[in-house]
Amino acid sequence: MSVQSFSYSSFLRGPSQVLPSLTDADVILERRDEENLILSRAERFEAVATGLRIAARSLAILARRHRDLAEEALAEELPWLTWLPAEERLTCVRELLADLVAGADTGLLIPFARNLASWRSTAEAWSDPQLARELQGPFDGDGPTLDRPAGNLA
Repeated sequence: MSVQSFSYSSFLRGPSQVLPSLTDADVILERRDEENLILSRAERFEAVATGLRIAARSLAILARRHRDLAEEALAEELPWLTWLPAEERLTCVRELLADLVAGADTGLLIPFARNLASWRSTAEAWSDPQLARELQGPFDGDGPTLDRPAGNLA
């Protein structure tokens, strides 16, 4: 499926120039100071959502019966997993799989996308051995040591 881009302002000035593009493609409306918008035909949107839901549920069924195989399949799709230590790699795959299944069931895939981005950033940090060592601490800190507050804090 192809995607065509138009400026949001051109869409507002003349939607009849943009809407015919939806016949063969989804349209990205580029906005200067806001997140871009996507226009799609309802049939295509439903087809993508249905396909995702079926794929995620199939992966969940596979994960329940053959957890190792499901984790291996997800790991192959995310080659940056190789930078994570073995324990974190397993935690990452399990968390992403749980988020994907929950998202496919509810239609809320933002938690999956955020967790995916977070784990990818973590893997990128692990790819630099010096950075990974520095981020594990100990941290010297750069300010004075503060005393615990006195009194009842309850």
